[in-house]
Amino acid sequence: MKNITYLFLLVTTVILTSCELDRSPYTEISADDLFNDPGAAQTATLGNYLFLKGDKGYDGWIDDLHRMSEYSGDNVMISGGTTDALYFFYNYQRNPNNSRANRFWSNSYKAVVGANRVIESLTEGISPEEDQVIGENYYIRALVYFQMGNIFGRPYNQGQSNLSIPLKLTSDINEIPDRNTVGEVYDQVIADLLKAEALMNENKGASFASKEAAQALLSRVYLYMEDNIKAIEYADKVINEGPYTLLSPDRFSVMNTLHPLDNEEAIFSVTLTKDIDIPGTEDWYTIGSFYAQIDGVGWGEMYASQTYLELLGQNDDDLRGSFIEPQYLTDENGDRIPAIYWVEDNATYQFRRTTDNGTSITFEDNGNTYTLLSEDVNGRTQYYFNGSNGRQDVVFDYDMDKRNGYPKFFILKASQQENDLHLWSPTVSRLAEMYLNRAEAYAKQGNDQAALDNINVLRVRARVPEYTLTNLPEGKTVLDLVIEERRLELAFEGHRKFDVYRNGLTMDRRYPGTHLNNSNPFPEIMAADNVIIELIPEQQILLQPSLEQNP
Repeated sequence: MKNITYLFLLVTTVILTSCELDRSPYTEISADDLFNDPGAAQTATLGNYLFLKGDKGYDGWIDDLHRMSEYSGDNVMISGGTTDALYFFYNYQRNPNNSRANRFWSNSYKAVVGANRVIESLTEGISPEEDQVIGENYYIRALVYFQMGNIFGRPYNQGQSNLSIPLKLTSDINEIPDRNTVGEVYDQVIADLLKAEALMNENKGASFASKEAAQALLSRVYLYMEDNIKAIEYADKVINEGPYTLLSPDRFSVMNTLHPLDNEEAIFSVTLTKDIDIPGTEDWYTIGSFYAQIDGVGWGEMYASQTYLELLGQNDDDLRGSFIEPQYLTDENGDRIPAIYWVEDNATYQFRRTTDNGTSITFEDNGNTYTLLSEDVNGRTQYYFNGSNGRQDVVFDYDMDKRNGYPKFFILKASQQENDLHLWSPTVSRLAEMYLNRAEAYAKQGNDQAALDNINVLRVRARVPEYTLTNLPEGKTVLDLVIEERRLELAFEGHRKFDVYRNGLTMDRRYPGTHLNNSNPFPEIMAADNVIIELIPEQQILLQPSLEQNP
């Protein structure tokens, strides 16, 4: 993998020194003479993968995509302010001059034009090797357009005639297309993925596009289009015909430490490598650094949200909790300090240390002493106390380190690959998603048993009880449970925002975090709200005045 990374850097040097970086991204194409060499197309394709990951491992397409998708969901909260433009994604304060959004747009078209250049340079059917390269570039183009459409265009079911992003299908710098519709973008993504599926004939592992990666993305695209039959068909192909198996429970609990090539569940990941992509002090600039501080390295300012923790806490032994690390305080003996905590109606955490008197557990609050009480609720112990305002349910745990009053529930899913502090290869597709795609599609077809069968595969792996049609939680439909399972399983992988809005749901962010501290906060965001799509970067409109801005 180190040799591949060096090749990435070499190709990028050739590409970037042959163009002006401040001009339209459509000019960011490979130098013409690069293709005089017989292996140049393969080399240029490695350069296109580089646009996805960034030449520093934290400034590429996938980094900005993660922040634009995950931070707008309800799995995370920020414990303070930041001057980084990512803060605008988190609090829905859209800014047409957002530097990260502009970089994402530019990197997207660099990858697209690079892919176009390779596709144009080769002829299908000459050899399996060239077909593989062509197919990989169709996949790259489809992936980029799909995710760009998710960011800058409305969900498919809100209208195919809504504007999405420009489709540039050539490397001609004189071709400057205007925005296409949502329907046109989806049609192009499907056409590219079907091409990629047909052309690719070699699976080189999760660091590279493959036929199975194209099938996995097709399953998701069809799911987003609510073509449930096709979503199931392509999930079936990956599950039944692909070389993938779900990680065992023990390996799943440390999934974040695995290199994609060592992860039997990984279908495609944008792969970063130790010591090269994240050398030295650059751990501080990674996605994982914002989620956790490890051995004193990392900002550790964004934590798991209260509502995600409550969902996770429905089952004490849920292995998805392996990726959350509460930062407990200790006493002078190094022991954790028993405490209770709860969240007030004004979305603030309240912690109180407890005292065990041998016969009861008590705590002090505003000069009053209260006794901690408990009862059995559906087989689980619910703790509470009777305060001045009536019953208050609480969590009985330990006192925690806090930042600005927010307890530090560190997120480890984006750290510790190969035991490097904050190395992570962001996941694009893994096998668990295929079961979830099938489950959602089955639920929407009314096949509730098949839907439960698919999420139960993951629940068994996570060591939590299976669902049956006779023990559904009160007030929950099977589709509700599938969407909850997607939230648990795919948390911090960039799915949640899109899963909420494409299903016409409301994003409920009435939980602690600085997103509620703005003069114009968004505690709840409806799927029809304009703020769910990002503004087109103003710099791109200056370069191309015919681009129409989002409302």
